[in-house]
Amino acid sequence: MPISHSSLLSSTPASIRSLWLSALAMLLALALSSAAFFAPTHFLPWLAGIELVLLVHGMLNQGKISGLVRYIVLQLLFTIVLYLAIHGGNKVSEGVLAVARILLAIVPGWWLTNTVSTEAIGAILGKMMPNKWAFVVVASINLLPYMANEVREIYQLQRLRGARIAPKQLLNPRNWGEFSYCVIFPLLIQLLKLARQTAVAAKARHFGYHAKRTLWPSQRSEHDN
Repeated sequence: MPISHSSLLSSTPASIRSLWLSALAMLLALALSSAAFFAPTHFLPWLAGIELVLLVHGMLNQGKISGLVRYIVLQLLFTIVLYLAIHGGNKVSEGVLAVARILLAIVPGWWLTNTVSTEAIGAILGKMMPNKWAFVVVASINLLPYMANEVREIYQLQRLRGARIAPKQLLNPRNWGEFSYCVIFPLLIQLLKLARQTAVAAKARHFGYHAKRTLWPSQRSEHDN
């Protein structure tokens, strides 16, 4: 028998406290990510200081920062090349500022996924939105590491085939189309296949059959209890 949502989350005061802390962490991440785009420029150093604390905390919780660094470096390179091609060297600083805002928007989500369990995120989202939507969000979060590995494997295989998608080659906008054809399109195909497999697995487990959502406790919860 699956453990009901209410019995799993309301069994002990510690579970309730952990759920509230997880909810506060989600609100904090949402507020910081939103502020990264809407806050005035002179507030960004303060925001960066707060997120630096989150970054250190996430790394102490075994969070891997290498993927985040690679993404920001590539984003910075693409943005600078794009601004140079369109505006020349006059507005490069605006491109750097845009990338800085993207980084400040990503860090809270990275911190959240490394400090709050997906079970807690799913439980909280299940109280605020339909269960099927909450399932999609949590499944997407769980699949992020898998998709990162897929991107890495596709990229390496295409490099071995001779595709012009090395970092230095991507500085040339003429090679961006090849990057889309060799990496982005295969990744989209993999995403479609994975979405279908997830839907089949959920259907096989009768997801959505009961009006009241049920879920299994995580291994960590079983050991703690």
